[in-house]
Amino acid sequence: MSDPESYEIFAVKYGSMVENRFRRDNFILADDHAAPMPIDYYVWAIRNENRTLVVDAGFDYAEAEKRGRKVDRLPRDGLEILGIDAATVEDVIITHMHYDHAGTLDDFPAARFHVQDAEMQFATGRHMCQQPFAMAFTCDHVVGMVRRVFEGRVVFHDGDEEIAPGITVHKVGGHTMGMMFVRVLTKRGWVVLASDSTHFYENLEATKPFPIVYSVADMISGYDKIKAHAESGSHIIPGHDPLVLARYPALNSATEGIIGRLDVDPKG
Repeated sequence: MSDPESYEIFAVKYGSMVENRFRRDNFILADDHAAPMPIDYYVWAIRNENRTLVVDAGFDYAEAEKRGRKVDRLPRDGLEILGIDAATVEDVIITHMHYDHAGTLDDFPAARFHVQDAEMQFATGRHMCQQPFAMAFTCDHVVGMVRRVFEGRVVFHDGDEEIAPGITVHKVGGHTMGMMFVRVLTKRGWVVLASDSTHFYENLEATKPFPIVYSVADMISGYDKIKAHAESGSHIIPGHDPLVLARYPALNSATEGIIGRLDVDPKG
C-alpha cells in the first residue's frame, strides 16, 4: 500500500424526498412507522493537489419523476459549484448500482468506474428476476455500466482495496451483494463515506437495518466494519441523512444546505 495522502471531502446534495417518506421506509424495526422522515440524496467529492475523485453518480430529472423524488440540481451541477468539471473526472467510485448511485454515468465521459465484482454479478444475475431486489435498480443504468466494461472503463474490486494513496474501498454487502464504503484520510483522521452501508445515523447507532436489503446479517456486521475503519463515530458519514448538512459546515454561505465540508470537525 502506498504512503497515504490527505484529502478534502465534500457531501454534495442534489435531491431529496420530503413528502410521503416515513420511518417505515427507513427502518425494519421502526418504532413509529407513520412518523415522517425525509431522505436526502448525495454524491461525494474527494480531492487534493494530486487528484480528484467522485463517489457515486446520483440520478437525473427523469428518474426522479418516475420514482417520486425531487432533483434540485444534477450531480454534475453540484460538483461544478466546487469547481469540479464532471467531464474531466478520471475516477468515479460506484458504491453500489442502485438507481440513485449509478444514474448519470454519461456525465463522466473520461472516468473509470470502480465497482465490486459482486455488485456487477448481483445487478446482472438471477436476483434481478425477483422484484424485491430489482426494484431499486434501473435497467438502463446497469446496461450502461456493462457497455463501459467492454470499453475498458470499469475497474473491478474484490473486497478491500486501495484506490489511491489515502483512499480505500471496503466491501460489506448487506444493502446489495456488492455494497462497499470508502475510507479517506483527512487532516482530522480517517473518514468513512458509508454511502448506503448505513443510510442514516440511526441505522448504525441503534442497529436498525434499512428495509431494502440483500442480507440483513451482512448489513448488521457491516456496521461493525464501518466503526472499525473510522477514526471515531463523528468520522462516519451516512449515505442519505439530512443531518449530515446540519452537522457539518457548508463550503460557504452560498452553499448552505447544498455542500457540506466533511474533512473538518462537525459543528458544535
